[in-house]
Amino acid sequence: MDFLIMETVIESILIYSLAALLCVVVVIIYLRKKRRESRIVEEKIKRAQEDGLHEPISLHPVVDVNRCIQTGACVTACPEHDILGIVNGKATIINASRCIGHGACFHACPTEAISLRIGTEKRGVELPHVNQNFESNVPGMFIAGELGGMGLIKNAVEQGRQAVENIVKGYNKNHTADYDLIIIGAGPAGISGCLTAKKHGLKALLLEQDSLGGTVFTFPRKKIVMTSPMDLPLYGKVKLFETSKAELLELWNTVMTRNNISVNENSKVESVTFEDGIFKVTTLKGDNYTGARILLAIGRRGSPRKLNVPGEINEKVAYRLLEPEEITHKHVLVVGGGDSAVESALLLSDQNHVTLSYRNEVFNRIKPLNNMSLNKAVADGKLEVLLSSNVLSIEDGSVKISVGKESEIRQIANDLVYIFAGGELPTQFLEKAGIKITKKFGETVMKH
Repeated sequence: MDFLIMETVIESILIYSLAALLCVVVVIIYLRKKRRESRIVEEKIKRAQEDGLHEPISLHPVVDVNRCIQTGACVTACPEHDILGIVNGKATIINASRCIGHGACFHACPTEAISLRIGTEKRGVELPHVNQNFESNVPGMFIAGELGGMGLIKNAVEQGRQAVENIVKGYNKNHTADYDLIIIGAGPAGISGCLTAKKHGLKALLLEQDSLGGTVFTFPRKKIVMTSPMDLPLYGKVKLFETSKAELLELWNTVMTRNNISVNENSKVESVTFEDGIFKVTTLKGDNYTGARILLAIGRRGSPRKLNVPGEINEKVAYRLLEPEEITHKHVLVVGGGDSAVESALLLSDQNHVTLSYRNEVFNRIKPLNNMSLNKAVADGKLEVLLSSNVLSIEDGSVKISVGKESEIRQIANDLVYIFAGGELPTQFLEKAGIKITKKFGETVMKH
């Protein structure tokens, strides 16, 4: 009997020992896997630092390591690649400058360990002052979309909706203005705001200096402008992926027509003033409108930034590319280092001899997919890239460029020049309207 008991005890010890050993083996394998993944991420961070991609440019996530529990949800949720990674059990930033502000990581984190900030301690970003309700320092004047720091279409649409929802909450219809709400800018935020106003029965006016779509309208026809779904007021979930400019504009036209909403196109606003408790809006065409509330949904690029070099007034120089397929067998120079410049160069490279000029040593502001496509195009000999280069002058049949640290002067054949050097913040217009502009140095714009 004692022998049987002893045998049972020994068997139990062996079983528990084997189970414990198996657990130890599993833990060791797991820890080794995590260490290996950490080393891979650390290598990516090192490369990003060497390539100048580790420092954020604008909106970017910041991780509270004390709250992070290593679920990896933020890494999985990010639509881009290698923006976030896990090192030693904590989420961290890899290629911060490639973050384009989706905010998916922010919403995916189960422990609310991520906040979104704009600018850094070293690099500030000029933005108009707005509160959590998107109201500016001028009571009754709201700001949403790119001007407020949210350039991504999905985020701009959401801001436009939220801004008008906030307007509705504190709104009194007892006024003498022509409109309950005047929306300036028919881009993603403006369209969303106008649809939300319609939903709540507000009498709204939508003004646009160009055409429906705002900045999106100025993009090349085949440009992919949206890569994640969004909720559009009075329409619902938009489940399109890899959406082109043409597809998005068609959707917006359909939604606006279905809801009997029109946009006053080619109506650039010259000024917004506040008189006798209402806002007065004046356009360059001389039209005057009054509104109880204003939603500014304009872009940050009041006017394209110029190179200020001799010959820039030449008629072959342009600051946007609309129909790349109609340009063939030309020597084209594209200037710039952002996504617009790279995408335009790629679109033109199929049927033209294209040179892409960028003043810095590396492209630190482009999406990973664009970077891959650019590298492939260069490897295939479809276009030439001149880094650390600056345009010196633009002539009828050529362009003079300084290239490299040694400032080698090159004269290259040229028929067309496209400049994508960003745009100037419409500071004068904003200040005239009473809007305060401040420089944000790593300020939190979205937190739980």
